[in-house]
Amino acid sequence: MADHSIRGKVALIAGGAKNLGGLIARDLAGHGARAVVVHYNSESSRAEAETTVAAVRALGAEAVALQGDLTRAGAVERLFAEAVDAVGRPDIAINTVGKVLKKPLMEISEAEYDEMAAVNGKSAFFFLKEAGRHVNDHGKIVTLVTSLLGAFTPFYSSYAGTKAPVEHFTRAAAKEFGARGISVTAVGPGPMDTPFFYGQEGADAVAYHKSAAALSPFSPSGLTHIEDVVPFIRHLVSDGWWITGQTILINGGYTTK
Repeated sequence: MADHSIRGKVALIAGGAKNLGGLIARDLAGHGARAVVVHYNSESSRAEAETTVAAVRALGAEAVALQGDLTRAGAVERLFAEAVDAVGRPDIAINTVGKVLKKPLMEISEAEYDEMAAVNGKSAFFFLKEAGRHVNDHGKIVTLVTSLLGAFTPFYSSYAGTKAPVEHFTRAAAKEFGARGISVTAVGPGPMDTPFFYGQEGADAVAYHKSAAALSPFSPSGLTHIEDVVPFIRHLVSDGWWITGQTILINGGYTTK
């Protein structure tokens, strides 16, 4: 019988420096992971990655910070290769990388579209590819999408539209990797109470999002909190191994699908 616990496992978290990724890194270390690889995108997030690494080590796990622009397939390949060299083959691979653009479809330039497709779609595809090559048998892979996949709304065409393929990449990977006992799932949080959310929204939109979920009155801010999401990801990479090929929306009833 395969061991599906977190204890003693190696985890790689793309976008693991801060916000949701940073909390996942700490959480897995706190639940017994042997080592956590914290990926960060650029020099601007190096300090936050180092802070997360220090927190992971304080919890008793090995930790290393690795930089890479994952919109390039070669960078994804290097991330996994460097992770294996540093702490061994991962048992858990989680991709939290993403970028939001809120803008009318008719105003989106080709350059903006290309960037959104690269950050949200291309990076996820090659992350899944390299995870399939490097994650140990009976490993766990999680990709982050968005609850907007269940919404009928304007202005997020390039965000939700370039996250939508990730749902299908996840399904394909789950089917292809299943013969090795690897589960692959997609998680779609609702609007989260982090800087990732507020940078795109005006006051009226913030007010709407804070009231839109069925359970909004019971949330401290009305939004999804990263602390609400992490326990579900912990479950998916441990006892929830039997869940695979699914997209799970964690949003307090903000949208359904």
